[in-house]
Amino acid sequence: MADFTTSNTTKSAVRKLAEPLADVTAFDNIVQGVVTNNSFQCTMYNQGGADYPGVFRSKQGYTARVIYQDEFAKTIALITVRAPTIAAFTAVANQIAADPDLATALGGTPVRDYGGEKYAATLKCHDANGELYFVNFSREQVTLTSYSDEAIRSRVETWADTVAALA
Repeated sequence: MADFTTSNTTKSAVRKLAEPLADVTAFDNIVQGVVTNNSFQCTMYNQGGADYPGVFRSKQGYTARVIYQDEFAKTIALITVRAPTIAAFTAVANQIAADPDLATALGGTPVRDYGGEKYAATLKCHDANGELYFVNFSREQVTLTSYSDEAIRSRVETWADTVAALA
């Protein structure tokens, strides 16, 4: 029986943040800044007959938490909701927190749990050398995946060093 042989080697690298990103606005400013400014010098490419920009969000998701507290500020209930966009995330979290019927049914006062929120976005990038790689952002870390050229890692790391929130 034939064995699989390695055709190329891909790598991944992680930067854990000293502090979680403050909020969804700070998160989005960083991610959108990479897309808008093409911080990694990505190049347009064609795949399957379709043209793609050099860097774009290939997926994203945002999780909001609303806790319900009793009169002693003890958590008695929790609602977690995941949304596909920041606009949906904000709208649904605000709607849940403002819903008096939910508060009555759960028996507590709704409070947004901003510290418990999660954000994630993946950028798909095309390097000038032809490699496709991904930069995954979360509130706690940035992960570079599916690259083989160390120049890509160096470029992403050099950019991250200029963003104070990514220390």
